[in-house]
Amino acid sequence: MSKQSNNRQQLYSDDYFEKGHWGLKIWQTLVGLFVWVCVIVPIVTTVLSFWAAYHPQVLHLWSYNEGIFEIKFIGIILLFSFAVVSLFAVGMTIIQNRKRDRVVEQWPTFNPINQRKREDQLEKFMDDRFGNREFREHVRHYQVKPEQNLDTDQIHQLYEQHDLNDLDE
Repeated sequence: MSKQSNNRQQLYSDDYFEKGHWGLKIWQTLVGLFVWVCVIVPIVTTVLSFWAAYHPQVLHLWSYNEGIFEIKFIGIILLFSFAVVSLFAVGMTIIQNRKRDRVVEQWPTFNPINQRKREDQLEKFMDDRFGNREFREHVRHYQVKPEQNLDTDQIHQLYEQHDLNDLDE
């Protein structure tokens, strides 16, 4: 573990970045450079050989027609894959944006304090209109009189009378 500085605990250590350990630093640097050479050389060779198929003055290490054909084929596959992934990403973005517009932004939000007040007002209104809660919940048969029917927006008007309509805020 590394030394602690300023009473702070370090949760990791790496001998490569600590003082000393020159053998480790040289070895890991050489391995890192070798790996990068193993990545870059095939790419440069392939690009130069493909480019040389169309410009003979460019240095190339191979010029097999099969290799050129395979590079073109892989390029077409990659281009097709890119197009499909792009269409999928754009399509999913459009679908999610529409879904958000329809569901999330239209989802009713309310003030929890006003919600409790609305419940109390609604309970009081129902008690006045249809009898107390215990009666309403235990009666087996109840026939609503025509004057007891609710108008379409009567509950909404009740909330507005008591200034409890959160949707207008």
